Amino acid sequence: MSASPSSPASPSLSSPTTAAVVAALRAAGCVFAEDEAELLISTAHDPAELAAMVDRRVTGLPLEHVLGWAEFCGLRIAVDAGVFVPRRRTEFLVRQAAESARPGAVVVDLCCGSGALGAALGAAVERVELYAADIDPAAVRCARRNVAGIGAEVYEGDLYAPLPAALRGRVDILLANVPYVPTEEVGLLPPEARIHEARVALDGGADGLDVLRRVTADAARWLAPGGRLLFETSERQVPYALEAVADGGLVPRSVNDDELYATVIIGTRQA
Repeated sequence: MSASPSSPASPSLSSPTTAAVVAALRAAGCVFAEDEAELLISTAHDPAELAAMVDRRVTGLPLEHVLGWAEFCGLRIAVDAGVFVPRRRTEFLVRQAAESARPGAVVVDLCCGSGALGAALGAAVERVELYAADIDPAAVRCARRNVAGIGAEVYEGDLYAPLPAALRGRVDILLANVPYVPTEEVGLLPPEARIHEARVALDGGADGLDVLRRVTADAARWLAPGGRLLFETSERQVPYALEAVADGGLVPRSVNDDELYATVIIGTRQA
């Protein structure tokens, strides 16, 4: 779903019809104009709000930021302005985590963004004890709303730093949705990402693996015996990501979902 920030303003939508909304979105370059129109119409409370939402969308604001939510693993996840929008391919990461998480598992969601991963895993696994952290204050505020029903704790700070020390050696599942786009490639991302999402959620450093290496370096200290670290990466980064996991003292492996074009690395602390 794409719209150029320089797209022309929508036509008059004082009392918009479905056809008018679709036309405005299509003129702005939205590839899935019909689907987006349906979502906007069903979310707006009145014609004035719908017209305002369409105007924001055609100027390039991500659809999820216009709606105020994103669908992820069958859940409606609140997504505030500027917060990283959970990607559909990341549902594969949640599925991999759910396969090995037992009821009552201690789960940590690092670089949690909106809290989508923790919320989804909490919905899939009974009685998880969930902790999450992000360095972005806007993301932390958003995540707290999304995981409130699980009774989770969300902390603001850099990676492990804000987490309770009592969690060391107790974590069964460590989710780390780290940024992995190389710095020089951030400018090549779609405008919806590079303009409207926090750079800290996208930029993974020179080779895209800077944050990941910091996560893997300390993961073994936080994981329980048999605990697992899971994160997403690109296919070309797999050999280096596996090396970083092994250097951190974990047993690494990679899994793929060709349909979602998703690659997940799993590092296990030996029991």
